[in-house]
Parts: sequence; structure tokens; C-alpha cells
Amino acid sequence: MFAKVPGARLWYEESGAGAPLVMLHAGSGNSALWAGQREPFAAAGYRCIAYDRRGHGRTEVEPRAEPVAASQDLNLLVQELGLDSVHLLGTAAGGIVAFDFALSHPKRVKSLVVANSIGGVQDEDYQRLQRRLRPSPQFDALPLEVRELGPAYRAANAAGVARWLELAGAAHGAARQPMANRITWAALGGLAMPVLLLTGDADLYAPPPVMELFRERIPGAKGVVLEGCGHSAFWESPACFNRAVLDFLSGN
Repeated sequence: MFAKVPGARLWYEESGAGAPLVMLHAGSGNSALWAGQREPFAAAGYRCIAYDRRGHGRTEVEPRAEPVAASQDLNLLVQELGLDSVHLLGTAAGGIVAFDFALSHPKRVKSLVVANSIGGVQDEDYQRLQRRLRPSPQFDALPLEVRELGPAYRAANAAGVARWLELAGAAHGAARQPMANRITWAALGGLAMPVLLLTGDADLYAPPPVMELFRERIPGAKGVVLEGCGHSAFWESPACFNRAVLDFLSGN
């Protein structure tokens, strides 16, 4: 299905019924990567909504369309679907969009799950940390699957790696939409909704100490580290990922 927004038609899919849960994919790939979550979350009683952001999947962008913040598109989609508030689940770059949306529209967010995400924080101390973690151009020269899938998964699941590359590689490098807010530690410290942060112990972008920086600064935030996972924990270990998210949602 498509939702018309200024300059684009956003492709989205729904499954299940109940409290709405919007899923935001990574910068690599599109909503199809949520295949391991949609059915379990729908079975748990959630109305799962997964959509393709501009530059990804089946979303159509008009020629010469003006740049639009990704969180603005999300707000328009939520309005189009007639939803007052939603649970948000974002992974990697989708987590940055989720933070941006939560800062702009806090009353629309019932709860927030951000997984394997650098978070988009612009404070200079954090930017220096990220440059140390991912020195350029050396890091960027690594194959996409080495950067975004953990070694345990790559060693054990060649078919899964191939499928992930098929879905993720097609959109890798797509232009990112602008943010509506300047995300800072101070801004995130003002979030009041329940927040769950997840990462993998082999995530090269957001290893556990980085996740802890966010957990320490967001009031009441909970943190979970998934063993043997890299930057795509939802794909690499869907059973563990789903259990952590559903346990959190059940309390909110």
C-alpha cells in the first residue's frame, strides 16, 4: 500500500491488529528486512507497520522533490493511518529517525526501541568517539557484510548472509533524509517515554559501551546486549531480539 506525502508515495505494509508498532529499517535495505519480526509481533497482538523511507524499497519519490525530514514523513504516515500514538522500533539509521521523531512528537510515542544505532548524536565528544571506532577510509573499505553482520553469523549462516546482502545491498548508499532536530545528549535527556536500547556484543558501530552512553543519559532507559550479534541483531538472532522487544513492550 502507498501513503501520499509531499513529494513522494511511501510504501508500507501492515500485519496483525492491536496497539500500533511502526518499524524503521536501517540505512541499508528496506522494510522487507523485518520479515523475522512482523509475524511474531503480530501474533503477540500488535498492529505492525513497516514502511520504506525515501530512497529505499518501493517508495516512489517525485523528480525534483524538496528534501523532507524522515521524521516528518513518519508523522504524516501516522496521521494518514489515523493513529494518535505508536510504539516505535528503529534499527541503525532507523533508530536515528526514531529519536528524531520522539524529540519532535513525544506525545505520539508510547514507547521507543532503538537497536544497534549510533543514534545521530552531534556532540563533539561523541563524534570523536565515532571517528575512533570507524576510522575512514579504512572502515568504509570493508565489505558491507563485514561491517554490518557479526562474525558468528557470517561463519554459521552463508544463506542468511546472501539473503541479507540481496536486501540490504540494493539500498546501501541511498541519500539520507535530513533531520528535524539537532540530536544531542541534552535533548535525549529530556525524553520521558519508556526506552529500550539494544545492541550486539560484536557490533562495530554501536558496541555495548556506546549503548551504555545512551542508557546513562536517557532517564529510565533499559539496555540489552545480544550475544554473538553484530550491527543487524534483528536479522542475525531474531528469536532473542524479538523476545527482548516483546518483553519490553508488554510492560508498556
